[in-house]
Amino acid sequence: MQEIVLSITGLAKKYASGFHALKKIDLQIRRGEIFALLGPNGAGKTTLISIVCGIVNATEGKVTVDGHDIGSDYRAARSLIGLVPQELTTEAFETVWNTVSFSRGLFGKPANPAHIEKVLKELSLWDKKDNAIRTLSGGMKRRLLIAKALSHEPQVLFLDEPTAGVDVTLRQEMWKLVRALRETGVTIILTTHYIDEAEEMADRIGVISKGEIILVEDKIELMRKLGKKQLTLQLAQPLVGIPASLAVLPLELSASGTELTYTYDAKSDHVGIAALLQELDRAGIAFKDLKTSQSSLEDIFVSLVREKEQA
Repeated sequence: MQEIVLSITGLAKKYASGFHALKKIDLQIRRGEIFALLGPNGAGKTTLISIVCGIVNATEGKVTVDGHDIGSDYRAARSLIGLVPQELTTEAFETVWNTVSFSRGLFGKPANPAHIEKVLKELSLWDKKDNAIRTLSGGMKRRLLIAKALSHEPQVLFLDEPTAGVDVTLRQEMWKLVRALRETGVTIILTTHYIDEAEEMADRIGVISKGEIILVEDKIELMRKLGKKQLTLQLAQPLVGIPASLAVLPLELSASGTELTYTYDAKSDHVGIAALLQELDRAGIAFKDLKTSQSSLEDIFVSLVREKEQA
């Protein structure tokens, strides 16, 4: 069993207006994993991160980072966390080197030029170290946010929508960078709107909706348990309806009777398909083409959130 580095127990946030942003959140993050937190806008992702990072106070509950309570042992807990926000709010005329060094000092860490140099080199910012921030491209500014978050050597790194609004090439670079950080032992917690990002990057997935965690699962297990596979047959001749002999099977007729779709469990084997093809043959139904597809993490996420909203 992997060691728990971040423990969240019974965490709730209720605003004066009566709005419950978070409702009794329980979440355990393992050391060295990439954890993706998915949820629609207003689900509570940013509130949760803000409480753990000490920006917002919880109404109730407990958060510990590597055993340090964020309430009673705030400085020690906060020094273990790095936060990469969505927006860069930094003095535009300051240099890259100075702003990253200043960020380290904010956490009471002694100056360590060797560490700052290492971070800037890893993020391909070394040749920009003396440049004013305002001269950097959007991609470089995004890297600078990460450099600032890593300046004080955190063990847990929060990435809040790290690739929002960046181009495909930069997204791929960011993914590579996140994996490299994990290799150094940093635990990564990622919030993202891009579900393909979670599918690509995460070891585990958490889904939050209306302030509640509705699911936490290993990504591969989640895809296996909740994924659906479909076999779509292009029929040689259109059917008016599904024959009685096939009525017990999960079949759907579409495209004016020319397509027959068979939906089955991702965790089941292909025995059902062989039986289906035999039944079609017996019923005299010929097909000219077939294709299979499997639901993506996005399909799973959408159906989970829809169920929650309808509950």
